[in-house]
Amino acid sequence: MVENLVIIGSGPAGYTAAIYAGRAHLQPLVFEGFQAGGVPGGQLMTTTEVENFPGFPDGVQGPELMHRTRLQAQRWGARLVGEDITSVDFSKRPFSITGDDIQVEAHAVILATGATARRLHLPGEEEFWNNGISACAICDGANPLFAGAEVAVVGGGDTACEEAQFLTKYARTVHLLVRRDQLRASKAMQERVLSHPNIRIHWQTQPIAAQGDSVLKSLQLQNTQTQEVTQLAVGGLFYAIGHQPNTGLFQGQVHLDEQGYVETWGKSTATSVEGVWAAGDVQDRRYRQAVTAAGTGCMAALEAEHWLSWNALVQPQILSTVL
Repeated sequence: MVENLVIIGSGPAGYTAAIYAGRAHLQPLVFEGFQAGGVPGGQLMTTTEVENFPGFPDGVQGPELMHRTRLQAQRWGARLVGEDITSVDFSKRPFSITGDDIQVEAHAVILATGATARRLHLPGEEEFWNNGISACAICDGANPLFAGAEVAVVGGGDTACEEAQFLTKYARTVHLLVRRDQLRASKAMQERVLSHPNIRIHWQTQPIAAQGDSVLKSLQLQNTQTQEVTQLAVGGLFYAIGHQPNTGLFQGQVHLDEQGYVETWGKSTATSVEGVWAAGDVQDRRYRQAVTAAGTGCMAALEAEHWLSWNALVQPQILSTVL
């Protein structure tokens, strides 16, 4: 039997798409993933306190938020499979989706495989991840851990400069660690950072180790030219060195932009292939927030439902409930 809708990926985008598709009686089949692209459930599975997701005034743990969203998707009839997809074929209809132990065909597909924040894999990084080290200043900057503290941001592009400015709302001093002797950010962004009294730029500098006890307390820094090693006391380290969209599976199947993100068109989540949509960080290189991922998951499911109904591809026994 051909599936109405297959959702590849979990996290806020995939699970939200599954909720909406389930409520539309599409009986979506969701491949949550197993190892590819990180832990099933997305980047929130490695996040502790989430304080900016609507509906949780006291915050919520990332894994708990994903667990609740997953249960909600199941309640509405989503079928969840903990398996990685190894290949897709969007060149013929119905589409073909293949995993290690399963192969299915589908009329419609939503891509929600997310993106992975680039890390430096420093000694001590795993120990202090979410205990002082983060890859999202906007997500975690307001944590009381950083209030009035000295913090560091790694990077030299627009994102690093934006996050450094954002962190000045909470931290006493923001140390911007730049490997080169100049910033890659836009001229306007450079001027803001260079003139900010609470941002100190360390040129030709990279962190080489993170140290502390139960939380991050300091960084070992190395000058990229002289190799001199120094110590910097900080309570926070934020990576702003980019994300890698998990789109290797879709190369040659849908259009990707120059950074590897799935291209969507206009205000839609539609991809270059009719019947295929993309939601969440796999197509979002700008916002990368849980709430925006969930929003595009909703959009993709609504668009898929409309497209399936318009093309009379929904299984006959449930067609009337969708229309």
